[in-house]
Amino acid sequence: MNSDLGEIDVSFNNLEGPLPQNLCYRRNLQSLIIFGNKISGSIPDDYGKCSTLSYVRIQNNELSGVVPDDFWALDLDHIEFTNNRLEGSIPPSVSNAKGLQQLLISGNNFSGNLPSEICHLKELRKIYLSENNFSGELPYCINQLTKLLELHMRGNMFAGDIPVRVAAWRELTQLDLSGNHLSGNIPAALGTLPVLTLLNLSNNMLSGGIPEELSKPTINQFDISNNRLQGRVPVGLDTKFFLPSLLGNAELCSMNLKELPSCSRSKPASLVLVGVLSSLAFVLVVSLVWLLIKNRKFIALGCRKKQPWKITSFQKIRFSEEEVLFSLINQNLVGSGGSGRVYRVRLKSGKMVAAKRLWEVKGLAESVFHSEMETLGRIRHVNIVRLLFSFVGDKCKVLVYDYMENGSLGDVLHGEKGGVLLDWPRRFAIAIGAAQGLAYLHHDCVPPIVHRDLKPNNILLDEELRPRVADFGLAKILNTDADEEDGAMSRVAGSYGYIAPEYGYTMKVTEKSDVYSFGVVLLELVSGRRPNHENKNIVKWVREVASSSSAEGLEEVLDSRMDASTIEYDQVEKVLNVALLCTAELPINRPSMRRVVELLKDHSNT
Repeated sequence: MNSDLGEIDVSFNNLEGPLPQNLCYRRNLQSLIIFGNKISGSIPDDYGKCSTLSYVRIQNNELSGVVPDDFWALDLDHIEFTNNRLEGSIPPSVSNAKGLQQLLISGNNFSGNLPSEICHLKELRKIYLSENNFSGELPYCINQLTKLLELHMRGNMFAGDIPVRVAAWRELTQLDLSGNHLSGNIPAALGTLPVLTLLNLSNNMLSGGIPEELSKPTINQFDISNNRLQGRVPVGLDTKFFLPSLLGNAELCSMNLKELPSCSRSKPASLVLVGVLSSLAFVLVVSLVWLLIKNRKFIALGCRKKQPWKITSFQKIRFSEEEVLFSLINQNLVGSGGSGRVYRVRLKSGKMVAAKRLWEVKGLAESVFHSEMETLGRIRHVNIVRLLFSFVGDKCKVLVYDYMENGSLGDVLHGEKGGVLLDWPRRFAIAIGAAQGLAYLHHDCVPPIVHRDLKPNNILLDEELRPRVADFGLAKILNTDADEEDGAMSRVAGSYGYIAPEYGYTMKVTEKSDVYSFGVVLLELVSGRRPNHENKNIVKWVREVASSSSAEGLEEVLDSRMDASTIEYDQVEKVLNVALLCTAELPINRPSMRRVVELLKDHSNT
């Protein structure tokens, strides 16, 4: 009561009991940071009168009760209540928080409708409402929040339609509306959002067809499974890569996927006639295209050859761009991510390469292209994928790499054969190799390079399951004059589940952000679980299991698919400790990647 407290930070301790009544007695408190404790009880009413308060983080405690109405009305920049037991609804008075940028209240018992007054908060960048009991329809005006970067509403009871006019969400990178009662059609406009990387609409009651536009966005996490969607799967999504994201829609049909009903069965006579005519038309079009290619007026995929290709070679190569371009077809598609689509290309010499054609989104392709060129073009390391050459044509940018026979670690680890192919010695070797690649970027490159999107899907495996860090579309070269806020990719620093917690409030990415992502990868290697398996955060889950100190704790974390005879339990336990060090909440508490390599090698039996 007698102190001019302006800021209080007691995060990550073992504090218990209720919040003090008089923290803002002298009306000077600006920042309240108490996350990661065991504080219980309700939020005192007096906190709602603290008009100086602008930054509040009280997540991961045991707080309960209703948040005072006056508290919602404070002109805060940041509210973070995640993972408590708070309840009640968000009142219309929230419209007074004009400067609010982040509303993070997932994992509570909030209920009621989301008030339309939230649309007055024009500065909102992140909304996390997942795992609550919200209901009613989404406010029709939510599409007016033009600065939104992330919108997460998973696991509530929202009903009605998804707002149709969402084209104004030009900066949106993540949209998760899964696990609700939403109905109606999927808005085609979602497929036009330029920097959307995560779209999850699964486990709702959506109907109608899948918009063709959804096959074009730059999303690397996509899921529309378990709805009531109907009709033909668009060509761009009709591949094995997208199959898990389509399942659970009984009336969807496919032209390529045997796991879905065939679109060609039980056709009435009129449709058969249409099919015949379509086939004739297709033959004519193919013939015309062949003639055009023969006359060299077109190159595959509509990349017009109006001018000579601009080619940059990084290795000795004995093939031309035409050999690659002719192979960029759906049958050769092996993956699709935030920066483009990757194809397997067999050259005339018999050599296999991987070619990535970048998405043609304004500013995006240019940014990703130059980022990969600047980083991979000068890197030589056994644990980093090798860039062979690049070429640019009219509306066409392609990067060509060594082909990795076993695809990505994500595909192998989470595939049906993950437990068979990846016994513990292989997983441990992959961990060391990936750590060495990342350490090279941080400590041996001048200036240092931050990857910014490390995850299993960006760790490739060669024929002997040796790891190669790949996909440098978001990479950042440190100590340059480039403005972090500029560029189409500046707001897409990572993938959901792997992003370090400090990014949410600093919007800055450092080497320690990569360390956090690597820690999550280690936890995936040990457990075989994805970062948000069954809606559980893998870091939080492992910490809870580790803190229980039960004899079964290690067995609970271990991937049950692994051959038990290959597991070195002491080694696994030590690797888990390294992973927990890497995923420390505060960056200062995380080791450097060079230290991570040392720790992992210390745990090797060799």
